[in-house]
Amino acid sequence: MITLTSAQLDAWMAAYFFPLARILALLAAAPPFSNAALPRRVRLALGLAIALALAPALPPIPPLSPASGAGLLILAQQMLIGFAMGFAMRLIVAAIDFSGEVIGLQMGLGFATFYDPGSASQTPVLSEFISLLGMLVLFSINGHLMILATLAQSFTALPIGGTSLAAGSWSNLVHAAAIIFASGLMLALPVVAALLITNIALGVLSRAAPQLNLFAVGFPITLIGGFVVLILSLGYLAVPLTQLFEHGLQAMLGHFVTGR
Repeated sequence: MITLTSAQLDAWMAAYFFPLARILALLAAAPPFSNAALPRRVRLALGLAIALALAPALPPIPPLSPASGAGLLILAQQMLIGFAMGFAMRLIVAAIDFSGEVIGLQMGLGFATFYDPGSASQTPVLSEFISLLGMLVLFSINGHLMILATLAQSFTALPIGGTSLAAGSWSNLVHAAAIIFASGLMLALPVVAALLITNIALGVLSRAAPQLNLFAVGFPITLIGGFVVLILSLGYLAVPLTQLFEHGLQAMLGHFVTGR
């Protein structure tokens, strides 16, 4: 007759429950897994499959009951780590969305919005287009698999029940939010620079010919010029987008490891 003690049951539960908390938290925050088009049941099934695959290869986990006080603290820590890792990748997607919004505003298409079921809000058309382009680049470089590989590596770099994270780890992650503004502007810089030159030329033209209706002429010229520059720059966006995603993958663990 097989007998099981409460300590053995706690050890078995901890071996799968604690890693599952970090995995599900990352899947809820990191793109492309956090997309609202992905059903929650699929996300949960994926998390369970990853936990079952990783559990035998993980470092030793403290045999604590997940319902105990110490177990709840470790559970909360794993959820925070998972959300923070996903947030690091979410910043990259936010930077790409921001570049699309800047381009749309400069072209005069800030009013061109539609309902995005993924974010449950009105989204600028160009922002959604650039975001979809970024997701295609992410899949083309197997970024979704790299995210899962980084997740598996995190259990070795940040073992469950190990030393607590230093305050510098979280401050580094917060400071990384500056990438939204800086990287977004860098992606939009070609179109913004071209439209700036166009607006300067239109300003000089309005001074030379005051009778010219600038509102009737300027908007079509700005719109056409923006689309031309955007089409010409699409072929060169793959490299900076790839570099952005690589930076996000490094930030998933880099901020925590260097901050300890």
